[in-house]
Amino acid sequence: MKVLIVEDDFTSRKLLQTILSPYGDCDIAVNGKEAVEAFSQAYASDAPYDLICMDIMMPEMDGQEALKQIRTIERESGVRGAGEVMVIMTTALDDPKNVVEAYYKGGATSYIPKPIDKQLFIHLLRNLGLIA
Repeated sequence: MKVLIVEDDFTSRKLLQTILSPYGDCDIAVNGKEAVEAFSQAYASDAPYDLICMDIMMPEMDGQEALKQIRTIERESGVRGAGEVMVIMTTALDDPKNVVEAYYKGGATSYIPKPIDKQLFIHLLRNLGLIA
Protein backbone atom coordinates (compact mmCIF):
# COMPACT_ATOMS: atom_id res chain seq x y z
CA MET A 1 0.00 0.00 0.00
CA LYS A 2 1.27 3.45 -0.90
CA VAL A 3 0.19 6.17 1.54
CA LEU A 4 0.40 9.96 1.65
CA ILE A 5 0.17 11.42 5.16
CA VAL A 6 -0.82 15.09 5.10
CA GLU A 7 -0.50 16.61 8.53
CA ASP A 8 1.01 19.85 9.83
CA ASP A 9 1.30 18.63 13.44
CA PHE A 10 4.52 16.66 14.01
CA THR A 11 3.10 14.36 16.71
CA SER A 12 0.02 13.45 14.65
CA ARG A 13 2.20 12.91 11.58
CA LYS A 14 4.54 10.54 13.46
CA LEU A 15 1.61 8.63 14.96
CA LEU A 16 0.06 8.04 11.54
CA GLN A 17 3.43 7.06 10.13
CA THR A 18 3.98 4.58 12.99
CA ILE A 19 0.55 3.01 12.45
CA LEU A 20 0.74 2.86 8.64
CA SER A 21 4.41 2.07 7.88
CA PRO A 22 4.07 -1.69 8.60
CA TYR A 23 1.50 -1.84 5.78
CA GLY A 24 3.46 -0.02 3.08
CA ASP A 25 5.38 3.05 1.98
CA CYS A 26 4.46 6.38 3.57
CA ASP A 27 5.16 9.77 2.05
CA ILE A 28 4.70 12.97 4.04
CA ALA A 29 3.27 16.39 3.21
CA VAL A 30 2.86 19.16 5.80
CA ASN A 31 0.07 21.12 4.10
CA GLY A 32 -2.56 20.84 1.39
CA LYS A 33 -0.40 22.48 -1.26
CA GLU A 34 2.31 19.84 -0.81
CA ALA A 35 -0.38 17.13 -0.83
CA VAL A 36 -1.72 18.20 -4.22
CA GLU A 37 1.84 18.38 -5.61
CA ALA A 38 2.71 14.90 -4.23
CA PHE A 39 -0.56 13.44 -5.55
CA SER A 40 0.02 14.97 -9.00
CA GLN A 41 3.59 13.68 -9.20
CA ALA A 42 2.62 10.17 -8.08
CA TYR A 43 -0.29 10.08 -10.51
CA ALA A 44 1.83 11.39 -13.42
CA SER A 45 4.53 8.79 -12.76
CA ASP A 46 1.91 6.00 -12.84
CA ALA A 47 2.49 5.21 -9.16
CA PRO A 48 -0.66 6.62 -7.53
CA TYR A 49 -1.42 6.54 -3.83
CA ASP A 50 -3.78 3.92 -2.43
CA LEU A 51 -4.60 6.06 0.59
CA ILE A 52 -4.30 9.69 1.64
CA CYS A 53 -4.71 10.56 5.33
CA MET A 54 -5.28 14.29 5.48
CA ASP A 55 -5.87 16.78 8.26
CA ILE A 56 -8.67 19.27 7.63
CA MET A 57 -7.10 22.31 9.32
CA MET A 58 -3.64 23.19 7.90
CA PRO A 59 -1.72 26.30 6.87
CA GLU A 60 -1.26 27.44 3.24
CA MET A 61 -4.04 25.17 1.93
CA ASP A 62 -6.46 23.28 4.15
CA GLY A 63 -7.43 19.66 3.66
CA GLN A 64 -10.84 20.46 2.18
CA GLU A 65 -9.35 22.55 -0.62
CA ALA A 66 -6.61 19.97 -1.25
CA LEU A 67 -9.24 17.22 -1.48
CA LYS A 68 -11.27 19.25 -3.98
CA GLN A 69 -8.17 19.76 -6.14
CA ILE A 70 -7.24 16.06 -5.95
CA ARG A 71 -10.76 15.03 -6.99
CA THR A 72 -10.64 17.56 -9.86
CA ILE A 73 -7.35 16.08 -11.11
CA GLU A 74 -8.93 12.61 -11.01
CA ARG A 75 -12.10 13.73 -12.84
CA GLU A 76 -10.08 15.48 -15.53
CA SER A 77 -8.15 12.22 -16.02
CA GLY A 78 -11.36 10.20 -16.28
CA VAL A 79 -10.99 8.56 -12.86
CA ARG A 80 -14.24 8.11 -10.96
CA GLY A 81 -15.83 5.99 -8.24
CA ALA A 82 -13.82 2.94 -7.21
CA GLY A 83 -10.78 4.21 -9.15
CA GLU A 84 -10.42 7.28 -6.93
CA VAL A 85 -7.79 7.35 -4.23
CA MET A 86 -9.21 6.63 -0.77
CA VAL A 87 -9.00 9.71 1.43
CA ILE A 88 -9.44 9.60 5.20
CA MET A 89 -9.81 13.06 6.70
CA THR A 90 -8.59 13.62 10.24
CA THR A 91 -9.80 16.41 12.46
CA ALA A 92 -9.41 17.60 16.02
CA LEU A 93 -12.51 19.70 15.56
CA ASP A 94 -15.75 18.38 16.89
CA ASP A 95 -17.44 20.46 14.22
CA PRO A 96 -20.08 18.67 12.15
CA LYS A 97 -19.98 21.43 9.49
CA ASN A 98 -16.31 20.73 8.64
CA VAL A 99 -16.85 16.98 8.69
CA VAL A 100 -19.92 17.22 6.43
CA GLU A 101 -18.03 19.55 4.07
CA ALA A 102 -15.09 17.16 3.73
CA TYR A 103 -16.94 13.87 3.89
CA TYR A 104 -20.09 14.42 1.88
CA LYS A 105 -19.37 17.41 -0.35
CA GLY A 106 -15.61 17.00 -0.75
CA GLY A 107 -15.56 13.33 -1.66
CA ALA A 108 -13.65 11.96 1.32
CA THR A 109 -13.85 8.19 1.73
CA SER A 110 -14.09 8.44 5.52
CA TYR A 111 -12.94 10.50 8.46
CA ILE A 112 -11.54 9.85 11.90
CA PRO A 113 -11.39 12.21 14.90
CA LYS A 114 -8.20 13.15 16.74
CA PRO A 115 -6.66 12.02 18.91
CA ILE A 116 -6.48 8.99 16.65
CA ASP A 117 -7.31 5.69 18.30
CA LYS A 118 -4.95 3.12 16.77
CA GLN A 119 -7.37 0.18 17.03
CA LEU A 120 -10.27 2.17 15.57
CA PHE A 121 -8.03 3.36 12.73
CA ILE A 122 -6.82 -0.20 11.94
CA HIS A 123 -10.45 -1.37 11.98
CA LEU A 124 -11.36 1.39 9.51
CA LEU A 125 -8.50 0.40 7.18
CA ARG A 126 -9.69 -3.23 7.26
CA ASN A 127 -13.28 -2.20 6.53
CA LEU A 128 -12.08 -0.19 3.53
CA GLY A 129 -10.20 -3.23 2.24
CA LEU A 130 -6.81 -1.52 2.45
CA ILE A 131 -5.29 -4.09 4.82
CA ALA A 132 -6.10 -7.70 5.66
